[in-house]
Amino acid sequence: MTTTFAPPPSAGPAAPTDRFTPAESGPALTAHPVAAHKGIDPLPLICRRCGARFDPAPIAICEECLGPLDPLYDPDRPLPDRATIAARPASLWRYREWLPFAGTPTLSLDTGCTPLVDAPVLARALGVARAWIKNDSVSHPTLSFKDRVVTAAINAAAAFGLDTFGCASTGNLANAVAAHAARAGIPAWVFIPHDLEIGKVIGTMVYGAHVVRVRGTYDDVNRLCAQVADRFGWGIANVNLRSYYGEGSKTVAFEIAEQLGWRLPTAVIAPMAGGSLVTKLRKGFAEFQLAGLVEGTAPRLYGAQAAGCAPIARLVESRGEQLIPEVPSTIARSIAIGNPADGLTAAAALRETGGWAAAVSDEALVRGIRLLAESTGIFTETAGGATVAAALDLARAGHFRADDEVVLCITGNGLKTVEAVATALGESPVIAPRLRELEPLVLAEAATRGAEPRPTLAHQV
Repeated sequence: MTTTFAPPPSAGPAAPTDRFTPAESGPALTAHPVAAHKGIDPLPLICRRCGARFDPAPIAICEECLGPLDPLYDPDRPLPDRATIAARPASLWRYREWLPFAGTPTLSLDTGCTPLVDAPVLARALGVARAWIKNDSVSHPTLSFKDRVVTAAINAAAAFGLDTFGCASTGNLANAVAAHAARAGIPAWVFIPHDLEIGKVIGTMVYGAHVVRVRGTYDDVNRLCAQVADRFGWGIANVNLRSYYGEGSKTVAFEIAEQLGWRLPTAVIAPMAGGSLVTKLRKGFAEFQLAGLVEGTAPRLYGAQAAGCAPIARLVESRGEQLIPEVPSTIARSIAIGNPADGLTAAAALRETGGWAAAVSDEALVRGIRLLAESTGIFTETAGGATVAAALDLARAGHFRADDEVVLCITGNGLKTVEAVATALGESPVIAPRLRELEPLVLAEAATRGAEPRPTLAHQV
């Protein structure tokens, strides 16, 4: 069974245009332009470490202690009930009271509300009562969960009057930034490692973005983008807009809760790159609990990484307090971040919820891709393969109970990383358009199943 969302009501005001006209430009190198009123106002910010407060601005680091900045929500703001949320249009904006803005969003109004797919074969393999796939491989418009965070970031960029949008990316974020910028009419500059999969490069360039390949790893690209944001005053989604950008990930948790009938699963498994997703899953579930919207206790959170780049998983396994950066060496490039910005917070989220982490080989994650495709009809990229493989490893290690209800977060589409499975799948046979050439193939397949091919009417005559 697949759980989706009700269609939006037919009545209501016309949606605002999904297009942005930049405010009149100021000095070319201004890093913090005056906010441009576009119908939506970013919230003020507060330092997670020292509590210092800041006016809304494209900043992500506290100038007092260098801690990360989070949006400051009004605890007394009115919140909707279940019925109100359910009656809203099927997009992540149905949860707008928990997103870092006041007012009406103007851009990317149709992202979110991806399917939750029942996965009984996986449930049996994991030895649990139920398993579901949160399928962001069909996210609109670029087939990954990064559409969620970019939806938040591009509205922040427009509100701040930033006339150029960009990112550092391992691929999926590049696609999302380019697409959302294109539909909004904002120029985009996207910076990626030089050896990124060709599907993700093409899937970024096609939207007309300025794509720059940088020699080095993602961490090298990210350092360059921090300088770019300061030098040109651009809105870099995962750098100076990070405080707003990251909140989009919470909507995965909100949707899971709503799709399960306003209750919580007992465990959730997600891939880890920078580590933000698992921290925002925790935050999202907690916010719905605080609002009295859901039943059940907070789920245990589990993180998946590839063994060739697993600084967070190794931190969890060591029970240490210091993250050791790594140089990536894995086919799972979308999660190959050697020095993850939210690594410490992610490790704490896993431990404190009673979860754990697993790092899997490239061979195992390819098997995970195939298992997911063959059992659910969902083709995921390498990060999803790592999630499935990690879930199996965690099950073997005794982390799941027989009565667990588990959600696996699948964050990207396999059409972006076909290279990962091409060799494992091998070549398909080529035949002439003759039945006699097909019959040996059918008989061979039947023999592997220990079954006889069903005779046709022609055989019976």
